[in-house]
Amino acid sequence: MRVHGEVSDDTEAAAAGEPVALSSPPALVQQRLVVGYALTKKKVKSFLQPKLLALARKKGIHFVSIDETRPLSEQGPFDIILHKLTNKEWQQVLEDYREAHPEVTVLDPPNAIKHLHNRQSMLQEVADLNLSNGYGEVCTPRQLVIMNDPSSIPDAVAKAGLTLPLVAKPLVVDGTSKSHELSLAYVEASLPLLDPPLVLQEFVNHGGILFKVYIVGDTIRVVRRFSLPDVNTYDMGNNDGIFRFPRVSCATNNAEDADVDPCIAELPPKPLLEKLGRELRRRLGLRLFNIDMIREYGRKDRYFVIDINYFPGYGKMPGYEHIFTDFLLSIVQSKYRRRLSGS
Repeated sequence: MRVHGEVSDDTEAAAAGEPVALSSPPALVQQRLVVGYALTKKKVKSFLQPKLLALARKKGIHFVSIDETRPLSEQGPFDIILHKLTNKEWQQVLEDYREAHPEVTVLDPPNAIKHLHNRQSMLQEVADLNLSNGYGEVCTPRQLVIMNDPSSIPDAVAKAGLTLPLVAKPLVVDGTSKSHELSLAYVEASLPLLDPPLVLQEFVNHGGILFKVYIVGDTIRVVRRFSLPDVNTYDMGNNDGIFRFPRVSCATNNAEDADVDPCIAELPPKPLLEKLGRELRRRLGLRLFNIDMIREYGRKDRYFVIDINYFPGYGKMPGYEHIFTDFLLSIVQSKYRRRLSGS
């Protein structure tokens, strides 16, 4: 697994414009790799950027748009299908197609993605990991699900023993910008102003820096983003409403070159991320996702996973076109080797 933007020698050579000798057999190198995609217009624009398409063509990868109005079985043939559509009809179509065409790799299986559509189940796999090694520990914030009746929230919070301030997030993640909006509640009296269904998470001071950990197959890339600022005693005593924030960790909040305390900006240890990425890939059954992670302020080795997203904004990840095309080629090469071995 490659971490922190590490790329293979082949990728570096391609970036420098040098010829690259692929490790696959000649017959495979000449093969046209067809990737069907079913994405929203917004996702097409952000992901299928000219730099990705140009590099893909050089590597024999061709992206083909899937027409949702036509039977999927009448389109293609495809080697790989990329998708990020959330409607149930499409998910069922894709599951039926996977059963009928096991030779096609679907990234990722709809039934696996479902775990990330609900913030209650999203972090459960992380919590169950109980991950701790010599490089640190990975936790999840204590949280509480509120389905309805805002007036019941103060009592529910008290019974659960949660400590203010609390971050409120929509329970369902449906790909819309609204599902990524956050609210911060400082005092108990403001809790009935929230709008269920939602998840309440205890706020953890983290120096205002969030780590976006991108997973593409076996490769990991980490970038820093500005996050919500730390909360102090003054804030708790002088804020009595609900403070709403748009999507906090977007690319415009890039903190890569910011003048930040090195202790806060230091990336999580590579071995810790490798183990976390490997375990979550196995447990979630996903190969395309990202993890939003923070480091508890004053605790060098304690990290919290606060969100997981399927097929995130890879276009914001530096060098994504090389990482992603290498990943797509590796899938086909792996299939080829399995066929040769008869497995």
